[in-house]
This record gives sequence, C-alpha cells and structure tokens, in this order.
Amino acid sequence: QVQLMESGGGLVQPGRSLRLSCAASGSIFSIPVMGWYRQAPGKQRELVASIGSGINTNYADSVKGRFTISRDNAKNTVYLQMNSLKAEDTALYYCNAYVWSYSGSSSNYWGQGTQVTVSS
Repeated sequence: QVQLMESGGGLVQPGRSLRLSCAASGSIFSIPVMGWYRQAPGKQRELVASIGSGINTNYADSVKGRFTISRDNAKNTVYLQMNSLKAEDTALYYCNAYVWSYSGSSSNYWGQGTQVTVSS
C-alpha cells in the first residue's frame, strides 16, 4: 500500500505565493508520474501539472508561467511552486502518483487534498 501526504496549503492574498509538497511512502519501486490536480466548488477535478521521472513536465494552460512542478526522486516527493496566485486558483489541491510496487503491480494513488484559498 502507498500513502500520499500533502502539505503547504492555506489562505493567501492575490499575487502572493505558496508551495505545496507531497511525499509518497510505502511499498514503492518506482513512480513514473506524479502530479497535482485541483477541484473548485461546483467544478470537475482538473489537471494542474504533472512530471515524469525525468524532467518532462505538463501544465494546464491556466497556470503556465506561474506554477512550477518539480520532484525529488530520492524522497519520492513532488512539489508545486505557485506564484502570482489568483482568486480563480482557489480549490482543493490533490496529489497524484502512478506507482509500481516491488510486487510488480501498479496503481494510481491520490492524496487527501490540501485547501488553497486566494483571497484579499
């Protein structure tokens, strides 16, 4: 079993920054892809950014140039640096990881979510 532990959410004023972290633990052989999704009230969950085990990244158009995703493979941790935050970035942010275990099986895992609220 694999657990994802998120941290770093909170209340911030427009234009400010926040950094989210997500650490994976458990029976982990490799994590080919890690990412962040978000879900605002009344809306569907959407991809914010994802990162492969190398340096390949993918971003939603709405966050390009403002958010940066990175990972520390040694720590099985993914980060999301969010700059120039806007009110429309307010959402519950979920960490996601596609994990291969030592048993040879693979599964997609989700964190519990961390709230980001951008408001003056």
